[in-house]
Amino acid sequence: LPREFLDFLGENGLDPSIYVPRYVRVKPGLRELEGELACEPETVDWLPGFYSLPPRVQIAGTKAYREGKLYGIDAASGAAVLALSIAEGDHVLDLCAAPGAKLCMMLDALGDSGSVTGVDVSEHRLAACRTMLQKYAIGDWCRLFVADGTTFSVSPARFQEWTSRRPWKERKRAAKARPEIIFYGKHSGVVGLIKDDLGYDKVLVDAECTHDGSIRHIQKFEQWGWETLQQRVLNAERTDNLTLLQLKLLINGFRLLKVGGTLVYSTCSLTVAQNEDVVEQFLKENASAVLQEIDAAASWPCKSGRIPKTLRFDPSTSQTSGLFVAKFTKV
Repeated sequence: LPREFLDFLGENGLDPSIYVPRYVRVKPGLRELEGELACEPETVDWLPGFYSLPPRVQIAGTKAYREGKLYGIDAASGAAVLALSIAEGDHVLDLCAAPGAKLCMMLDALGDSGSVTGVDVSEHRLAACRTMLQKYAIGDWCRLFVADGTTFSVSPARFQEWTSRRPWKERKRAAKARPEIIFYGKHSGVVGLIKDDLGYDKVLVDAECTHDGSIRHIQKFEQWGWETLQQRVLNAERTDNLTLLQLKLLINGFRLLKVGGTLVYSTCSLTVAQNEDVVEQFLKENASAVLQEIDAAASWPCKSGRIPKTLRFDPSTSQTSGLFVAKFTKV
């Protein structure tokens, strides 16, 4: 690793050895894959339905992958979804949904009721989510919006369709103001805007970050050129802009959460600025936000963040990519 990045790790109290790669994949109970993959998938004991594979193994060429029977997702990302404790009938908001693996896991947990609303500002990346929903045939209870997560305001509930009995000019203005919907599952609810809705039961804000905790992302700099690391990861101005974006996403996600609901904030950055600092600022500005213990974490291979009740995953502790997780409720 270049000296600049080693200094960056040192400033954040991180050991460079955490970047020894190991990948974790999900596989929904398909033990017959052992022959096709030429390896024995290893059960991730602390995360139901997850298996680890050696880094050399490629799943994209397998029959099971082509048929939509498995998909890749880091175990730490799976833990962020598990922290939401999604139950059947929940209306769930994924405010930064692309590229879609966590969205798929949410829909698996949801069952045949409730809804999942996926939002992302990038139409190209959200189209990848749509492809995943279609490939895995799990989109009936999901809808996808191309929208700015800091201002998104679409209700989760079923109510009178927004086009009904409104004057034509009012309907036209409303259409222009609406986020663009690019996927609409047949059981995902009526699309519309409403001010007095109670909000979503569960919200995930897996915010845009510098991705410095992602092994796969850091490895890409070998192709991109290590000289670009300064601009993409280490640049202080970019980090300041990101932390402001992260705070805005967290504030809006919490605004859309109903009283008594659960919100999980996560990033795959290992820095304090994008994690604990954002949480501290958010708590100062939102008296109705309360940090919660993550009950399921009792068996997780992670450590506490610098704020009590927050958690950190990293390759050396967890054998996953890095991830910060904080869980809130609204009182």
